Amino acid sequence: MSMEPTFEQAEELAGMFHLLGDVNRLRLICACLEEAVCVQDLADRFSLTPSLVSHHLRLLKSARLMRAERRGKQVFYTVNDEHVRRVLSDMTIHVAEETGDER
Repeated sequence: MSMEPTFEQAEELAGMFHLLGDVNRLRLICACLEEAVCVQDLADRFSLTPSLVSHHLRLLKSARLMRAERRGKQVFYTVNDEHVRRVLSDMTIHVAEETGDER
């Protein structure tokens, strides 16, 4: 598989990265890397309203970055697959590393 995306794939990737460019959406998806979390717990954790959390999660789900699972009356969200998990985990490690002057 070529690492150079087609135009259509590049458009889809740009849309995904645009969604992840929002701090709240990025924090929400990272909170769901290891386990499924319900909307109310995410709202409480990040001091956001449940409706705002639901809105962000719907956008992330529509971009195939997250998936939802209903358990009784609650909906739990988790990262869609291992590809998304690896990208987010690797980038989090990257920004946490000390930067050296490489000039």
